[in-house]
Amino acid sequence: MVDLRTLPLLWDELVDAHGNPRPAAAALVERLRSLDIEELRQRQGLAEVDILALGITFTVYHDGQGTDRAWPMDIVPRVIASSEWARIELGLKQRLTALNRFIDDVYHDRQIVADGVFPADLLQNSVNFRPECAGISPKFGVWAHICGSDLVRDAEGIVYVLEDNLRVPSGASYLLQNRAISKRAFADLFERQSILPVDDYPDHLRRLLVSLASDSLQGVRHPQVVVLTPGVYNSAYFEHAFLAQQMGVPLVEGADLFVDTSDRVWMRTIDGPQPVDVIYRRIDDQFLDPEVFRKESQLGVPGLMRAWRGGTVAIANAPGAGVADDKVVYAWAPDFIRYYLGEEPLLPNVPTYRCLYADELDFVVEHAAELVLKPANESGGYGLTIGSAATAEQLEAAIAAIKTDPRNWVAQPILKLSTAPTLCAGELAPRHVDLRPFVLSGFDTYVTMGGLTRVALVDGSLVVNSSQGGGSKDTWVVEDS
Repeated sequence: MVDLRTLPLLWDELVDAHGNPRPAAAALVERLRSLDIEELRQRQGLAEVDILALGITFTVYHDGQGTDRAWPMDIVPRVIASSEWARIELGLKQRLTALNRFIDDVYHDRQIVADGVFPADLLQNSVNFRPECAGISPKFGVWAHICGSDLVRDAEGIVYVLEDNLRVPSGASYLLQNRAISKRAFADLFERQSILPVDDYPDHLRRLLVSLASDSLQGVRHPQVVVLTPGVYNSAYFEHAFLAQQMGVPLVEGADLFVDTSDRVWMRTIDGPQPVDVIYRRIDDQFLDPEVFRKESQLGVPGLMRAWRGGTVAIANAPGAGVADDKVVYAWAPDFIRYYLGEEPLLPNVPTYRCLYADELDFVVEHAAELVLKPANESGGYGLTIGSAATAEQLEAAIAAIKTDPRNWVAQPILKLSTAPTLCAGELAPRHVDLRPFVLSGFDTYVTMGGLTRVALVDGSLVVNSSQGGGSKDTWVVEDS
């Protein structure tokens, strides 16, 4: 029998400090306790065979080889009560509404700067601010159509937003694949209780993308949507191909598209050029259009920004949306909600020290060993330093980097992240987790039921990113009414 009573060290997602199941997780905990550990290992092995057979992969670059690896999934799901999720969902919708209002304001009147709520120099020194986007008005006033906000729970059970991913967030395909595998591993539990679905994500994504097409197309023809990928060597190529296939739209590279003299985007096909109306781009801004951004880019489409500015093509996420995907700008997100919506944030930020301010910088330098030090615009866990786990040399190097460029660094307290039972070396053990739900914004707002739970597979580690050796879990939002 699998023993869960000794697992919790902090806040555990399945059981409380006494080993009793949390109400929404009762059926899962009962099922786990009825299993022999060997049977659980066998189910894990079958899941890993499924992952290999389906070709579910991601690429790791930090090993210097660009290694393609099987997607790491732990078979024991994480469970969240639907009553709790309802509030989280409202908080995410509130947050994305405010973030999109901020981005639109930044590229138009900058009223938030004029009113003294947000400092102008942060925009001038932002690596993701695109002056080329000034004055453009995307449909619905939305710039960040697809967002993956990372949520964490602390030792008291409070859910925080750790960061917002607004440029080209990844992970939705793995969320869907985790669910498909989880259904096979615990089919009986899906029959016994109401686990809210995530399978409709591609349908919602396609509906959003189609809605972004120019209104002049209405009643003329069905808008053509494409997924623009950098190619097979990108770390998330599996996701690009999977989502294109699930939506039933072409997967294209930059060389497959061209812009004509009337600033119209076309796709090269064996039947001749076909017009393109909406591009779901999985390429960073700087590589989108060599006429405007990096001249040497072979990944983008010359003239694409002209077409977008002229309104003949829609791009999701819009170029320039990354201005709000900045860990320094993140610190102002609660202020955005108050300023644009006149509401208090439903989901709190993690307390954040902004190193561009002298007093906060002094505190960070003095207390570096007690903080997480983060560069403002890295992703995938790259560049961060966890003070309590760093060597003296690593802390010294991080502090030197902060002092050299304080505008592009923040620091946060080291939260005691919640844990979830995870099969490690054939035995269940608590491992720290976070959660990445996906939010689609356009004519309305849709939030996935749960999200991609990422898990730190190394004992005691707080780094959950797959690029840094982390794994994943299916996330069950269970009806508890």
